Amino acid sequence: MKSVIGKADILFVTLDTLRWDVAQTAMEQGRTPNLRRIIPGGWQLRHSPGSFTYAAHHAFFAGFLPTPVSPGPHPRLYAARFPGSETTTPDTWVFDEPDVVTALSNQGYHTICVGGVGFFNRLSPLGNVLPGLFRESFWSKELGVTERESTRHQVDVAIQAIQKLPKDQRVFLFMNVSALHQPNCMYVDGATVDSVETQAAALEYVDSQLPRLVEFLRQRSPVFGIMCSDHGTAYGEDGFVGHRLAHPVVWNVPYAEFSIP
Repeated sequence: MKSVIGKADILFVTLDTLRWDVAQTAMEQGRTPNLRRIIPGGWQLRHSPGSFTYAAHHAFFAGFLPTPVSPGPHPRLYAARFPGSETTTPDTWVFDEPDVVTALSNQGYHTICVGGVGFFNRLSPLGNVLPGLFRESFWSKELGVTERESTRHQVDVAIQAIQKLPKDQRVFLFMNVSALHQPNCMYVDGATVDSVETQAAALEYVDSQLPRLVEFLRQRSPVFGIMCSDHGTAYGEDGFVGHRLAHPVVWNVPYAEFSIP
């Protein structure tokens, strides 16, 4: 991360609520070819630091990204400075600000948030906390969980926002993809209940919308990227439904880092 600060745009995409098993199976079955091209090494299985969006994103922005499942300690990519950290190493980009958004802004980055789920909707004091970290933030019903074409609209908003900036202005683009969150049954004709199958169909839709964003960013600047889920969700496993609970289908998430030259 130290080597890209100031030299590349940074893209951070959270695929909200995407389960590890859904992401991995879809890639193995060839249902997400664009994701395969973006992350040729495939998904890493990791553990989320939070079981729902608000908690997970606070952790992400402080430097606590999803943790590898193998025994640690695991050095962190970036970290807010605090005494006693056992996962901050000489290779970690350490900053004095409380979050990576503010830190990158102070490094000259223009920070943009394209919101998705309700914690980014700016419709309440709570919904202002996370997007309020950014210089620019966007949310509308067209970007939210009830809009079938939400990812298409999110990509449009991101491209339009960056097009207004000079090419030499480095950008930190954060996008919270909402399509995978409930309700995702809209992506399977006739389905009325969310399931592993409907989330997989939603992921196929998200995959179809990514090429425009990637191609736009590629033409602008080198890009360093992080893509992951913030948490999974239960569809009846062991009687559990939803998230904000301790179950492997919630804690196990897909994660990847990538570069776009």
